[in-house]
Amino acid sequence: LSGVLQYSEHNIHLNFKQGLAMAREGEDPGMAKASKVKRQRKKKPKENKTRTVHANILYDNAKGEENPNRNYANNKIKTTKYTVLSFLPKNLFEQFHRFANVYFVFIALLNFVPVVNAFQPELALAPVVFILSVTAIKDLWEDYRRHRSDQEINHMDCLVYSRAERRYVERYWKEVRVGDFIRLRCNEILPADVLLLSSSDPDRLCHIETATLDGETNLKQRQVVRSFFDLDCDFDPLKYNGIIECEKPNNDLNRFRGYIIHQSGRRDALYKENLLLRGCTIRNTEEAVGIVIYAGHETKAMLNNNGPRYKRSKLERQMNVHVFWCVIILLVMCLFAAVGHGLWMFQYGDKRPVFDVLSPEGTDLSPIMSAIYLFLTMIIVFQVLIPISLFVSIEIVKICQVYFIHQDMDLYDEETDSHLQCRALNITEDLGQMQYIFSDKTGTLTENKMVFRRCTVAGVEYSHDANARRLAMYQEMDSEEEDCTSHSGTLPRRDSVTSHQSARVVLRSQSTKSHRRTGSRAEAKRASILSKHTAFSSPMEKDITPDPQLLDKVNECSSQMDFMRFHSQPMSQLPSDLADIIDFFIALTICNTVVVSSPNQPRQKVKLTSTKSIQSNLLRVNKGSSSSSLITNRSSNRGCSSLLSSPSAESTLTKLDEEQPPRGLEHSFGPVPPCYNGKAWNLEDGELRYEAESPDEAALVYAARAYKCSLVGRLPDQVTVELPHLGKLSFELLHTLGFDSTRKRMSVVVRHPLTDQITVYTKGADSAIMDLIKPPDTGKRQIKIVSRTQNYLNLYAADGLRTLCIAKKILSKEQYACWLQHHLQAETAIQGREELLFDSALRLETNLQLLGATGIEDRLQDGVPETIASLRMAGLQIWVLTGDKQETAVNIAYACKLLDPEEEILTLNADSQVRGRTAKAFHSNFAPFEIYPSSSPSSSSHTTPFTVLRLGLVIDGRTLAYALDKSLEDKFLAVARSCRSVLCCRSTPLQKSMVVKLVRNKLKVMTLAIGDGANDVSMIQVADVGVGISGQEGMQAVMASDFALPRFRYLQKLLLVHGHWCYSRLANMILYFFYKNAVTLIFWYQFYCGFSGSAMIDQWYLIFFNLMFSAFPQLITGTLDKDVSAETLQQLPQLYVNGQNSEEYKPYMFWMNMIDAFYQSLVCFFIPYFAYADSDVDLFTWGTPITTLALFTILVHLGIETKTWTWMNWLSIAFSTALFFTVALCYNASCPTCYTPSNPYWTMQRLLQDPLFYLLCVITPVAALLPRYTVVNLCLTEYKGQCGFRLVNKQVTLAYR
Repeated sequence: LSGVLQYSEHNIHLNFKQGLAMAREGEDPGMAKASKVKRQRKKKPKENKTRTVHANILYDNAKGEENPNRNYANNKIKTTKYTVLSFLPKNLFEQFHRFANVYFVFIALLNFVPVVNAFQPELALAPVVFILSVTAIKDLWEDYRRHRSDQEINHMDCLVYSRAERRYVERYWKEVRVGDFIRLRCNEILPADVLLLSSSDPDRLCHIETATLDGETNLKQRQVVRSFFDLDCDFDPLKYNGIIECEKPNNDLNRFRGYIIHQSGRRDALYKENLLLRGCTIRNTEEAVGIVIYAGHETKAMLNNNGPRYKRSKLERQMNVHVFWCVIILLVMCLFAAVGHGLWMFQYGDKRPVFDVLSPEGTDLSPIMSAIYLFLTMIIVFQVLIPISLFVSIEIVKICQVYFIHQDMDLYDEETDSHLQCRALNITEDLGQMQYIFSDKTGTLTENKMVFRRCTVAGVEYSHDANARRLAMYQEMDSEEEDCTSHSGTLPRRDSVTSHQSARVVLRSQSTKSHRRTGSRAEAKRASILSKHTAFSSPMEKDITPDPQLLDKVNECSSQMDFMRFHSQPMSQLPSDLADIIDFFIALTICNTVVVSSPNQPRQKVKLTSTKSIQSNLLRVNKGSSSSSLITNRSSNRGCSSLLSSPSAESTLTKLDEEQPPRGLEHSFGPVPPCYNGKAWNLEDGELRYEAESPDEAALVYAARAYKCSLVGRLPDQVTVELPHLGKLSFELLHTLGFDSTRKRMSVVVRHPLTDQITVYTKGADSAIMDLIKPPDTGKRQIKIVSRTQNYLNLYAADGLRTLCIAKKILSKEQYACWLQHHLQAETAIQGREELLFDSALRLETNLQLLGATGIEDRLQDGVPETIASLRMAGLQIWVLTGDKQETAVNIAYACKLLDPEEEILTLNADSQVRGRTAKAFHSNFAPFEIYPSSSPSSSSHTTPFTVLRLGLVIDGRTLAYALDKSLEDKFLAVARSCRSVLCCRSTPLQKSMVVKLVRNKLKVMTLAIGDGANDVSMIQVADVGVGISGQEGMQAVMASDFALPRFRYLQKLLLVHGHWCYSRLANMILYFFYKNAVTLIFWYQFYCGFSGSAMIDQWYLIFFNLMFSAFPQLITGTLDKDVSAETLQQLPQLYVNGQNSEEYKPYMFWMNMIDAFYQSLVCFFIPYFAYADSDVDLFTWGTPITTLALFTILVHLGIETKTWTWMNWLSIAFSTALFFTVALCYNASCPTCYTPSNPYWTMQRLLQDPLFYLLCVITPVAALLPRYTVVNLCLTEYKGQCGFRLVNKQVTLAYR
């Protein structure tokens, strides 16, 4: 690269194109023509799969068409939906997607046709204009807030390199383009997805915080692209000479594939560790430079920003069916009136009545045409049958319900300072109708707070009894034990350099809970503050009590190694059991991605001052000099460092090819560091903190530190550990194979400083590691170790511990070089890279030597057993889907009361790999089970009684794969739904989602999925309601969920209380809406006016009756009504069954309400009719009391249906009544000749002076509501009796069970 720096800009531009041609052709000039033809053939498919990024500075003076980056999105973001010009048409277009809005607009426009109009056209428009305006104003306000946010983001500043000024200049974010060079500074937010090319960090690392993307507050590290790693001066954009080929924009935050082509034709692979994502924050790095790869809406953060999810609730789907029935009723009534009008006109024959309406041409209309016109007129008159305000009212009520759920302090978690989050506003009522719950285990039912419990090394088990007693103290409430659990000393001050987590932390506090168990709230506060600075670092996790026997062996091993150092004895003389012990703890220490930080010795952000010294140190390490010597200058002031990608593969190959000088025995050990005084690492001077990406890694590193094997620093090419008696050893890091859910293991390849051997250390799940151990014919000792370790693994799993196996492998230089060559080819591939890398890792991680295994406890969250028991009493079926080992999952299931010791357990494990045998076994063993009790798939499964047996089903992932096959899924589901509990172990994320989808689609039941990690996202999205736990594994599950909870135990109140209330309120409100709008008084008047469409009620009252006069009380009731108190709902979970069976909204209830409305309209019409019969009152003097009586009847009807009365209920009813009379008095006083020949003048004033009006206001509502009041009381009495019987019966049944 130093030679490249000597070229001029012009030569760089020319050589840049030549280098690109050489890289893409790889042929001599004589083959250029053939290669060109070949490239043209491949060009089109390649453009569909990859993106090519050039540096923009090469095209500053070029026209827009010549810039190859011109087709990529700019960095200006626009999350608004509207512009000034497009708002009105676009918003109306969106609102007209609702059929109801289209219907009401059609009715309003129909009223403008003179031959069919029923009301004043302008007045008929008022309701629909009001509804559309309210919705439009709401949408406009939301869009304006998005616009303001966009403007703030787009006008943030960043430094972009300008070729004209030859320096970095400030530009707005919206001016950044793909291909621009950007300089990033500490604590600065990334404006786009940037490929890291340079860093001021001595190790060429850049520390970032990704809390805005995944919620994880622990620091991540990104590394400079390999080819720029050894740059010996500041990065100069003018000397950049590469072209980047990468994948198309996508929303996968954990993947980035591509390569960079240099002038020489060499290709270097690009990884996710080289990419800085938009929205992340630079931490602990003074300066970094990168090139923009994705900008604006093509960045991964924007592609993941899907906004709130929209789902249609079950209740809404049922409501839409009944809206359709209202349309049918409307058409039937209109048809009846049209036929009646035609017959009435037909009886006159040739003698037309004087009030007959002529056609537009002035001629008489035939009875048939009159009937047709009247049919359209009656659609306008009876439009109130379709509740225009129902949809808007439901939205308002749901927003209010969500607000009150947020205000519930019982759903607030003090430790994490987090409330419940509602991300889907339109399915709150579904919370009251759940039937199946699918839950993750780790982090959802458990704390995901991993605590080291015990281990086995070389076939010998170390129980760590003292450590078990220490953990037991955290569960005691005795404040006298507080000193045993608290850490001495005051809270260290967080230096400004490492204050990357000073913002409010979303992750839950690891230590507050444990300290609260032992007493002092001040201590809990202190622990909470400490845990906010370092993830997974509560005293319960850190302060491991070592096993005395194992500690003695570690000290014995260290003393022997110390003795061998002075006597120059070979390492082979070290006993095998002691060698395995030291290797075991070395693996625990270095096989991870833990970030090391020291608060009292923060990282110094200095630029490289002596490149030669660093190069000489690297050369000394590469030449095979003692790597256990003093730590190099590059790590002397490390405060936060970890490895996220491996050193350059090509440089590693070069080092392997170099001649290694013979190493004498004296080189097996390095000199004692000057800072070493024979004591262990002094934690009091500056306690090391470990920031891990997973709690498992932190638990193992803290466990190793308890045995004085401490991780003290990392470099991209070495890991430094401190061992007792040996001081600090630097392991040369050759390669890292990170953990993934497919392999379920992680490996590091290092050059051992004591033996100079290339060693592979691997840790992972026992199911993954045990299959990779050397064959059993490798020696009796290894066979014995494997056998004993497997027994101990089974014991650990039976105790509910998470198990990990530790293994190693020795490679020759030739073996590693051969593997690395193939691995490099896999890394640089774009197509099929994952498969190639998996195969490459498998070749390395075979024939391993087993060292031992660990057992880590994942503690249950508070209240989980009680919550599961309560949810079960509520009739909910709970399935746990976990990736853990079967024995571990079963033990946790017993602990959390998912499985009962008295239950019989069906365990399904497929020993045969043949799918046919598995299918045969399913059909033969479970023939009595049927998925559909009525033997008819078409029958509604959730309404048909089904017997759940006292059985528990446990199935592993391999068997589940067979069970989800099309030929077996019905039989599997029949078995599973017959069991009281289902536990799926070793299940993949895809299997989780498939199980949820199978149950939801086959059984037609309401499903809820709850989880806390990225592996639960697919399950959460498939379920009817998805709940995310804001836990240790980031915010992926929360971002994909409909509701987010701090803890699992809050699910009980969310479902049993708020779910029940939301469902009950909305169901009753919808039924009330249908009833209220069905009180059609005008229909009965048609029998007295020849079905002419005339109305005895003023059109102002008709238009605004449902929209204004009777709208407010039902909103208050729909928001605040409580049929049962929260305490009763939690004490009697059986009441939740009402929502599961849709007891509040049955189809017959709709028809009962319509019949009741039919009866009440009869009473409200005919009692005033007979009261004013043979009188001389005008039409409106008779029609206005009918309107008043209907309003009173409807309001009293609502009062009968209201279960909980508050001052707001009384106020809303008083307000509606006062509003009606105020409008009536003002209107009747100010409109003497508004609509001739009608005259509403002074009508209400005269009625208020008439005693008969007051008598009607008492008699009519009582007569209209007496049947409903009687039926409601009878049903309530019967319901109380049945409810009491059911509760007693349930308690007797539970006691018997």
